Amino acid sequence: MTEVRDRHQAPTAPVPSLDEVAAHALDIGLRRLQMLAWRDLDDPEAGGSECHAHHVASLWAGAGLDVTLRTSVAPGHPPSVERSGYRVLRKGRRHTVFPRSALSGLLGTSGRPDGLVEIWNGMPFFSPVWARCPHIVFLHHVHAEMWQMVLRPWHAQVGEFIERRVAPPLYRDTRIVTLSESSRHEIVAMLKLRPSRVSVVRPGIDPWFSPGGARSPHPLVVAVGRLVPVKRFDLLMDALVEVRRRVPDLHVVIAGEGYERARLETHRHALGAVGWIELPGHVDDDELVDLYRRAWVVASTSQREGWGMTATEAAACGTPAVVSRIAGHVDAVEDGESGFVVNVGADHSRRAGDPGPIVPFVDAVGAVLTDPALRRRLGEGARHRARELTWEATAAGTLQALVDEAVAGKRPGR
Repeated sequence: MTEVRDRHQAPTAPVPSLDEVAAHALDIGLRRLQMLAWRDLDDPEAGGSECHAHHVASLWAGAGLDVTLRTSVAPGHPPSVERSGYRVLRKGRRHTVFPRSALSGLLGTSGRPDGLVEIWNGMPFFSPVWARCPHIVFLHHVHAEMWQMVLRPWHAQVGEFIERRVAPPLYRDTRIVTLSESSRHEIVAMLKLRPSRVSVVRPGIDPWFSPGGARSPHPLVVAVGRLVPVKRFDLLMDALVEVRRRVPDLHVVIAGEGYERARLETHRHALGAVGWIELPGHVDDDELVDLYRRAWVVASTSQREGWGMTATEAAACGTPAVVSRIAGHVDAVEDGESGFVVNVGADHSRRAGDPGPIVPFVDAVGAVLTDPALRRRLGEGARHRARELTWEATAAGTLQALVDEAVAGKRPGR
């Protein structure tokens, strides 16, 4: 990935505590806050974006704010629910949630919030067009080629056209918040948004991710994520087949669920890897912590990430990571300090049976698995990296962005 640097990079300044920012928000009238999201944490395809929204909403509620998360229907769940102090309001389905939310916001049928946070996850809600209150947009990353990976060609073209051509001019004056500096550079370069209006607030790590227990007695690589095309778990399997030629007792666990399960099961069988690559499906929090603690390394060949939360969750458990060199990953993992960030060939650059483009990834994983001193050093670096990341800081930084917009909106000439 080629990073785009600019002269207007938003300066990083110390952020007050969440309680201080929340008190300021209340003082200026930001009491009732609404968040707009495509999916909810209870959705079967929920991932890092939904986890991020949940943490921010629950911490804001705990700081005394009235928070509502408006999202689409989650199969098998009621239309509204209270969770961790905030309300979840589910209206509209996978595609209709966007126009329904926009119309509701324009007409005020769900009440008039004091502040709004739109979570732009591929398809935007177009909040700058209709929002009548201070608002910000949280954009985890540009979707780019993801449209082609998950939709039929015609639908993909429409989605990409909206993301790259229709939406950016409407969001040009809106405060955008993203997870990492590399994602910020990509957003500015690809969507042509104003650099001075795009800032970074890093994600946190839950405190239960911590060192403990014993490592697996045999080399164990763990990968975690939704079983969807952008994660490229098939490419990861191919790479680990090559690693196993060097590390014969290698064992692999790919934890997560998604609509690509059947294809990945077929691929696993075709590789003859059923006996040593496990696909256990969804794991609960305790099982996930146990996996991170037992792993010798966590791995990701993902093609798009806003950050790489699995890498930093594992880091908090003292486990290093080997990840693809993409926006997000280059911030989540300190190359050579908490793991390795390496080039992984694009899908179209590699023919079946040709390991060439994945050799750097294979070499990096192999080095971590076969060098105990390197593994210990990277594990210590990973723990050090993880100590910097808290959800309270994430919630405070995001709320500060909304407070800044509210204050700026009250100045003369705004």
